[in-house]
Amino acid sequence: MTITIVLHFLNSEPVVGEMDKLPEPTDNLVVVHHPRMRDGKDVSYIDGNVSTVIWPIEHITFIEILSDKDEDKIIGFVRE
Repeated sequence: MTITIVLHFLNSEPVVGEMDKLPEPTDNLVVVHHPRMRDGKDVSYIDGNVSTVIWPIEHITFIEILSDKDEDKIIGFVRE
C-alpha cells in the first residue's frame, strides 16, 4: 500500500508524492515516488522522466500524510 504525502522544504514549494512506508526515526533519506507539485505539474528542478527521488531528511521541514479523501482535494483546482 502506498502512502500519499506532501513534503515541505525550507524556502521551496511543497511536493506531493507517494511513499511505500513512512520514514523511521533513524532514517537519513526519504524515498518518494511520482513527485509532483500540488497542482499536478512537474517539479521544475526534477527531470520530467524521473519517477523516484531520494531526498536527505535534513532538507525536509515536515511531512503531511494525506488520507484518500484529501488526495482528491489537493490536485485539481478547477474554475467553474
